[in-house]
Amino acid sequence: MIPPATSVAYLGPAATFSQEALLTQADLARADLQPLGSITAVLDAVARGDAPLGFVPIENGIEGTVSATIDGLIHDVDLHIQREVVMDIHLHLMVRPGTTLADIRYVSSYPHALAQCQKFVAETLPGVEERAANSTADAARLLGESDAHEGAAIAPRLAAERYGLAIVVEDVEDHPENQTRFVLVARSTVPKPTGHDKTSIVCFQRADHPGSLHGILGQFAARNINLTKLESRPTKQGLGDYCFVIDLTGHVGDEVVADCLRDLHASLAGVKFLGSYPAAGEHGAEQRRQADVAWQAADDWLRGLRGCIE
Repeated sequence: MIPPATSVAYLGPAATFSQEALLTQADLARADLQPLGSITAVLDAVARGDAPLGFVPIENGIEGTVSATIDGLIHDVDLHIQREVVMDIHLHLMVRPGTTLADIRYVSSYPHALAQCQKFVAETLPGVEERAANSTADAARLLGESDAHEGAAIAPRLAAERYGLAIVVEDVEDHPENQTRFVLVARSTVPKPTGHDKTSIVCFQRADHPGSLHGILGQFAARNINLTKLESRPTKQGLGDYCFVIDLTGHVGDEVVADCLRDLHASLAGVKFLGSYPAAGEHGAEQRRQADVAWQAADDWLRGLRGCIE
């Protein structure tokens, strides 16, 4: 748990999904929340030390990876993920009071959000112009500060309340099961193992040759380490040159995970550690409690065995 005085930079302005997700975390909700204009600005603020913690979206269940976040963590900053938060995402079409669906000539939102509502926009607002904003809340803010009765924004309910807009259609996302994963980042610390953890790394190859990915994956398979995500990303060194972003079950403090990372670091061009942190999930807290109880029982058992050594 972070101290109450700690500040957290997040993708702003106020009333973004990032802030909404932040507020689900009791310790973070008590912090001094600093909205910044872009994901890059949040990561840079933490890297410079202007903010001790940053909170940004990293993955969406429909649109996939948030490129600005993952590429920033890979190439631009050296930060460690402290926690992940997964939240259901519900998007709403909002307008200035008095505007009707027939009045709308353009709709604005964050590109990922617009992409999550393509079917709705095509069927309900055919032919309207789509405009990209820095965030869903920024689209709502700009609309609320304007006098445009031909505009609309797709944003969270919290944004309509904050910027004086009226919701004309609720839940406009094409897939109701939509979720976004957010991460809390800091400069150097690694949270202690909890028994229900996830580790994120980036693997860089020495050369693109047959079997290179198989060799990487073999390290995990040999140790029975479960991978929850595998994604290739451009290294920005040339067309066709890729690195691999891997999320795995376990913590760098676990011997089997540490041994795997050691071998990868020795055999690859580079391994970048993005963090070991408590895994999110509906039953995560209970799994951590069970793991703690099981570990204590195992420790007592081992202590008993060692007590027999003459």
